[in-house]
Amino acid sequence: MLRETLQALDLKPGLIVVDGTVGAAGHSLPISKAIRPGGLLIGLDRDQEMLARAAQTLTGQPHQPGSAFRPAEDIVLEHSSYCDLPAVLERLQVPKVDRILVDLGLSSDQLESSERGFGFQTSGDLDMRFDRTRGAAAKDWLAQATVAEITNVLVEFGEEPHSAELAPLLSQMARSGKLETAANLADAVLSVYGGRGAMQRGSHPATRTFQAIRIHVNSELTHLQRFLTTVAPECLKPGGLLAVISFHSVEDRMVKQAFQDTATWQSASAKPIAPSALECKVNPRCRSAKLRSAIRA
Repeated sequence: MLRETLQALDLKPGLIVVDGTVGAAGHSLPISKAIRPGGLLIGLDRDQEMLARAAQTLTGQPHQPGSAFRPAEDIVLEHSSYCDLPAVLERLQVPKVDRILVDLGLSSDQLESSERGFGFQTSGDLDMRFDRTRGAAAKDWLAQATVAEITNVLVEFGEEPHSAELAPLLSQMARSGKLETAANLADAVLSVYGGRGAMQRGSHPATRTFQAIRIHVNSELTHLQRFLTTVAPECLKPGGLLAVISFHSVEDRMVKQAFQDTATWQSASAKPIAPSALECKVNPRCRSAKLRSAIRA
């Protein structure tokens, strides 16, 4: 939804814009061009590998992950969560910003990485952390979590209808060392759904389980709640705009409820913006995306 997102942001030269989930700079590259001259783009990401890709996209020059990077006078990239934006702005001596964008989806690079374990079509280590320098990998969490904890995650974050069957299976496999890779997890889900024939009946049966575990491992909803209620209102100028692209009903509901606080936000659109039928056909991963935006009161 690049075109719709750029329209919602209403960009112009001289603005200070934060891309809180910069990824490979798919949004940041056109944003940086639209706010020149005189603007400043601040790109944040918890994933160091994505920051390196962003630097490559923005400058054409390779950059090793692991450090802050200023590829141009008007672009700053930092290894940080969007929840840590106040501290980033303090370091940069930027009091407030004009626009903030957060895209809560995974990038194609993350999904397709053979090493990260995000995608059920990969065979890599079952890690799923955005920031591999912090927290427990997905396989380690599954090995120590109770069946009740796993069930709750599958239901709350994935709305998984077979959670009662899946949770004890995943717990047993993880504790016995048989849930080490993304392929192991995908096969476990397929076994509950009746084998590979289930893959012919719409989206992959493992989609909800992978989503739920990833959300939990990265504390995504905790980050989002703090961002919506505290960070974004604190960091945006009055009249500044926040745009959020969500891919999960729980995320979208959180954004919608936050924007209903009329003392803080003025909704910029009556309804969320969805991707076009053509975009969904070209990129099926975006079919659940919803873009909501609001103006800081």
